[in-house]
Amino acid sequence: MTLPIRPGMTVPLPGPLHSHRDKLIELADLGYTDIWSAESDGADGFTPLALAAAWEPRLRLGTAIIPAFTRGPACFAQSVAAMADAAPGRFAIGVGSSSNVIIEKWNGIPFTQPYQRVRDVVRFLKDALSGEKVSKSYDSFEVSGFKLGVRPEQPPKILVAALREGMLRLAGREADGTIINWLAATDVPKVASVVRAFGEDKEIVARIFVCPSENADLVRQAGKFAIAAYLNVPVYAAFHEWLGRGPQLQGMWDNWKAGDRKAALAAIPDEVVDQLIIHGSFAECRAKIQQYFDNGVTTSSLAILPLDPAVHHSEAVRNLAPNAV
Repeated sequence: MTLPIRPGMTVPLPGPLHSHRDKLIELADLGYTDIWSAESDGADGFTPLALAAAWEPRLRLGTAIIPAFTRGPACFAQSVAAMADAAPGRFAIGVGSSSNVIIEKWNGIPFTQPYQRVRDVVRFLKDALSGEKVSKSYDSFEVSGFKLGVRPEQPPKILVAALREGMLRLAGREADGTIINWLAATDVPKVASVVRAFGEDKEIVARIFVCPSENADLVRQAGKFAIAAYLNVPVYAAFHEWLGRGPQLQGMWDNWKAGDRKAALAAIPDEVVDQLIIHGSFAECRAKIQQYFDNGVTTSSLAILPLDPAVHHSEAVRNLAPNAV
């Protein structure tokens, strides 16, 4: 089974949430099929999608991702069921471990057994969305006597955010696919092969970072800040070691651990920025985005990075669109 290609965009878009209706309508007019929200330090992952559910029925709505730790199981199931009820057949729930920064430092929740927590949330969501009362001990939590009061007409797809092989296998074995992040187009075959070992019908959603600017020096310098912010987080560092990028990033890691942030940024090779952040002309960016699809991605979630002040988000959205020429 070959899944259709779904070009998507990361939300929220710039500006207050109440101003997004016309922008979401324009996304659908431009040929985008999906919008994907995240949850870190801005809007929660569900509210932008709830607004879109009412405003633009042509878009599929997905979370990329909701952390498995930051909601209790019953509350998590309620949010998922409510979104699936608001947008029948066009909502996908993406769940992942998130990171020690978001879970422990920002939310005060121990970041322990992330694999087990994600696996158990996936299993519990399946149990709860069946409509049956759930009284069950999972490895990382226990639920006693919970029954969803909302039964969606169509159960949502469940996707697992994954980096290395354990989570990727979980995504293939127990979910409908995976969500991947911070990787090059050339990394996709290695990641996709693990998930698709469990079926060719597994969806692979990729957040793809783009800055359509021909000022390569500016993008590379600014891009190094974004790369350092993520790739020094232990889960992402381990991911890039697994991908084989360890030798290129070792200098950054060593200087970062030593407390020398300036040297850490300087140690990031330009080619790593070029691999992980798409930049160049609009035509070059569209061609590089296509490489992700060619290598196994089925759904994109473009994240337009404001690395060049001359690049306007709305212009980038229009010129990176599926119907752009």
